[in-house]
Amino acid sequence: MINSQKNQIVSVIMSVYNDEKNIQNSVESILNQTYKNIELLLVDDGSTDNTYRIINLINDKRLKIFKNKTNIGLTKSLNFLINKANSNFIARQDSDDISYDKRIEIQMKTLLSNNYDAVFSRAIIKDSNLVRPKFSHYIPKKYLIKYKNPFIHGTLLIKKQVLINLGMYNEKFLYAQDYKLMRSFIDSNDKFKTIKEPLYILNTKNNISSIMTEQQEYYANIVRKNIEL
Repeated sequence: MINSQKNQIVSVIMSVYNDEKNIQNSVESILNQTYKNIELLLVDDGSTDNTYRIINLINDKRLKIFKNKTNIGLTKSLNFLINKANSNFIARQDSDDISYDKRIEIQMKTLLSNNYDAVFSRAIIKDSNLVRPKFSHYIPKKYLIKYKNPFIHGTLLIKKQVLINLGMYNEKFLYAQDYKLMRSFIDSNDKFKTIKEPLYILNTKNNISSIMTEQQEYYANIVRKNIEL
């Protein structure tokens, strides 16, 4: 680990809603990172199952738990957590995904060594050997962003000020908020790197993207057409 990393806190933000089956493993994958100087900001977005009870049983001072009185959605929850972050670097993780233990260490080293504004990685699809992005990984992002989100949202590590300059997540986008953010990021010509090595395990079953397909596609089409709501 390079010296400039040692005193850099990374704020990992995670919103969870009714995910009692996955939340503990997801949280532990962050708390068990080889990069120790982190805070995990976790908001329960009005869960009605045992999610909130489970996360409160996890004993780690780096875990900071918040609870929304009602379900306000992912977009507003993420912006809430960004405003609570006590660092200059924001990392994402979804509550049903897993980060490999060296993810943050590798990403921070890559970002700081090259002064990138953001760093992403590829991911392994859960319960498979499939890597995403696959072939599209090699297509220029400025071209690809016009048709699809070329990044795995949960692998994002970004300078907080860059995120603020982009306006954070657009709260008019109830879904595909990550695609909207990444379109703004690419259009702003910010510097980034997608690490070829998969550092993340991505769940694609029974998640927002698979359950709310029509809503996701509606907002994604708005991004593709570059329309402002």
